[in-house]
Amino acid sequence: MKKQVFALLLSGVLSVSAQQPVDYVNPFIGTSNYGTTNPGAVCPQGLMSVTPFNVMGSESNKFDKDSQWWSAPYTSDNNYFTGFAHVNLSGVGCPELGGLLLMPTAGDLNVDYSQYGSAYTEEVAKPGYYGTKLTKYGIKAEATASMRTGLSRFTFPAGKGNILLNLGEGLTNETGATVRIVNDTEIEGSKLMGTFCYNPQAVFPVYFVMKVSKAPKQMGYWKKQRPMKGVEAEWDGYSGKYKLYTKYNRDMSGDDVGVWFTYDNEANEVIEVKMGVSFVSIENARLNMNTEQPDFNFDKVSKAAREQWNSDLSRVLVEGGSKDEKTIFYTALYHMLIHPNILQDVNGEYPMMESLKTGKTSGNRYTVFSLWDTYRNVSQLMTLLFPERQVEIIRTMVDMYKESGWLPKWELFGRETLTMEGDPSIPYIVDAWMRGIRDFDVETAYQAMRKGATTPGEFNLMRPDANDYFTKGYVPLREKFDNSVSHALEYYIADWNLSKFAQSLGKKEDAKLFYDRSMGYKHYYSKEYGTLRPILPDGTFYSPFDPLQGANFEPSPGFHEGNSWNYTFYVPHDIAGLTKLMGGKKKFVDKLQMVFDKKYYDMANEPDIAYPYLFSNFKGEEWRTQKTVRGLLRDYYHNAPNGLPGNDDTGTMSAWAVFAMMGFYPACPGDVNYTLTSPLFDKVTIKLNPDYYKKGELVIGTNRTHADEIYIQEVKAGSKKLNGYFISHDELVNAGSIEYKLKATNK
Repeated sequence: MKKQVFALLLSGVLSVSAQQPVDYVNPFIGTSNYGTTNPGAVCPQGLMSVTPFNVMGSESNKFDKDSQWWSAPYTSDNNYFTGFAHVNLSGVGCPELGGLLLMPTAGDLNVDYSQYGSAYTEEVAKPGYYGTKLTKYGIKAEATASMRTGLSRFTFPAGKGNILLNLGEGLTNETGATVRIVNDTEIEGSKLMGTFCYNPQAVFPVYFVMKVSKAPKQMGYWKKQRPMKGVEAEWDGYSGKYKLYTKYNRDMSGDDVGVWFTYDNEANEVIEVKMGVSFVSIENARLNMNTEQPDFNFDKVSKAAREQWNSDLSRVLVEGGSKDEKTIFYTALYHMLIHPNILQDVNGEYPMMESLKTGKTSGNRYTVFSLWDTYRNVSQLMTLLFPERQVEIIRTMVDMYKESGWLPKWELFGRETLTMEGDPSIPYIVDAWMRGIRDFDVETAYQAMRKGATTPGEFNLMRPDANDYFTKGYVPLREKFDNSVSHALEYYIADWNLSKFAQSLGKKEDAKLFYDRSMGYKHYYSKEYGTLRPILPDGTFYSPFDPLQGANFEPSPGFHEGNSWNYTFYVPHDIAGLTKLMGGKKKFVDKLQMVFDKKYYDMANEPDIAYPYLFSNFKGEEWRTQKTVRGLLRDYYHNAPNGLPGNDDTGTMSAWAVFAMMGFYPACPGDVNYTLTSPLFDKVTIKLNPDYYKKGELVIGTNRTHADEIYIQEVKAGSKKLNGYFISHDELVNAGSIEYKLKATNK
């Protein structure tokens, strides 16, 4: 009996002391090499994130932020802290948000960001927590977050201390803010955000309420002044740039305004600052703050955020592999779960799509849809691991159509930015449908997709060059850098998905129409170069043509952010047809291998992200997939700030790694088959939602005895031996177990 009690106690001790999935996350991964992630505090798919803002200069190089182009609020390559930004984006390629900058300082009041910033040390970042020490002031600055609110904790040295809320700076392309002092501990206001990727129609306000835990000795506003030539102005502030106000009970508005609080602090005195935000109203921002943080309790909020993350990350448990490999895996899953994030307030209200109206939901309303990226693998991973959220994501997309008349392309806080190309909602939704996610307004979804696929180009928000596509079967190059081939390839994969959707709904004529369109990629194949090549309006190929033009973001006729080699194999829905065009299996495989051998492959470019898995379409060549995937993981994913191959694209690069390390990948959106590769870990346990998947658990195991054993000899799904190197979604989730028998050579 005593032994049993001891065993139970020991089990409890081990479970408490053992590392949890959350402990492996390194939020600094992706903060260099243009990964554009950040180490800030955020909850899984939370509206609020509190992020260190360090891209406005350095102590040795205090530059004007407008002279620099930053798409993230933080980079590990800089070291000049100018505050905590509230509400941020992770892994995007254009600057946006990064505002509501909260900065602690010590000594005399200075509201000039180019002067009050500080170098920092002792950085710590964990899911739901960030902390650092500001060396200029000796202040410890910490941040955490709930779903809709942020909480900062500042530990001051003895003497005069200040807390600044800067409403003028940030990453957004828009300017303008209004703020009002409510009382001696609370302020409220709004700031204009928007024009993501310089799209002028995507502008929106964020509303906030901020409260400090201690009333200041003095507080007031500042406003940046415009120089007045020929007029003797009465300046108050710093170098004639800022005017300070100490009058209470008034609003302050402008392009560069802020609020300051001044204290006489004892040594190690702690002041906490909480902030609620809303994209509906100040009243909702206050409701969010008071509901989620009724008091000031930093440790409680931080612990709750950690527990949320650990619960989500524990949907997948991995065994074996190194500590670094576990860190890469769980950080990738962490990054994938930041966006899309919720938009609704605690009362269910949200800004309706492309409208000044307010909607209300009883579930979750999502935002930040970088769909050109995420339809390729994030959709599939959400369907597998978080189907209950995937349903709400798709319902959100359909509701956006009901509100605005169009499905989203690259939506941001209720505004369509029209960034990137194609009709990406179609493959995102259809792929989920094909894998069994069906609890949404299916007929309306189909109606929305069909509208994008049939509306004339002059009225078509998704496909502005649809007229040529409809009549010619391709999009001709009408301007030198119009991305015409990239556009058409996206339409082909969208129409192929729409064809499958139509077929499943019994709409046979539509199914044939859209399938026939999806085969139009063949127009672009040039036998002379063995690649896809832009076509001119008269039907001839563009010349002179260089398939390599477009590398390293150089402009390229017909192609967006890449060159012909990055796009030529992006016909995942008809690899057999592309193989025939290229002259058969050997020529296809040799050409694809050449792309990797000559380093034409761009790991950070979505159109070629699935290239490594195409080898598995050919018997006897599957080993190339297994070797290539393992090499890419080794070369591009690291436990370091530069540990992503490039822009994370709201989790797309990370989702690639998660799938690759688990041993399977959805190489063709809309095709329910996964391509198999060798798992990196000895054992992977996936907790499946029993409301969607009967088995409730999938255990992936290997017989690996050495790290060099990366080639697949045999795979069993349950008791069934698989004949090839593919497994359907149904087979995967119903197998219960998948066993890989691996070997060290490809022979």
